[in-house]
Amino acid sequence: MRIVGLDVGERRIGVAVSDATGTLARPVGVLRPQALDTDAVPLAAAEIARLGREEDGVRSIVVGLPRHLDGTPSEMTARVEAFAQQLGRQTSLPIVLQDERLTSREAESRLAEREKDWRARKARLDAAAAALILQDYLDTRPGPATGPG
Repeated sequence: MRIVGLDVGERRIGVAVSDATGTLARPVGVLRPQALDTDAVPLAAAEIARLGREEDGVRSIVVGLPRHLDGTPSEMTARVEAFAQQLGRQTSLPIVLQDERLTSREAESRLAEREKDWRARKARLDAAAAALILQDYLDTRPGPATGPG
């Protein structure tokens, strides 16, 4: 079963998914809710349900948790935590909060190496950041990749 990664923002949510072994993350796409506090949770839950209907299913969700560089909570921290709690209730899947500091910058840097057009990079940035968040989680979690997530 796979793990879904989300990079949650006010206007966009990047989506990534792991392979069935929980080893590699890949970007899936970007969701565009009207606002984080309105339709973001149902939109994300529908995408996770869609991914869950695919061959390998979904066993858990990793949500990037925004913080300041020094580790203190940012303006978005509590909002993303609330989003994650609501998403967990709606999907009945375990939710893990993963530090996302600098993932958007790293994703932008990696995309810039391959794609010179900033519009094309911007369209893929949130999904790439979600893949980095998920890959960080996959690389640092304890236990075998096939065990509980």
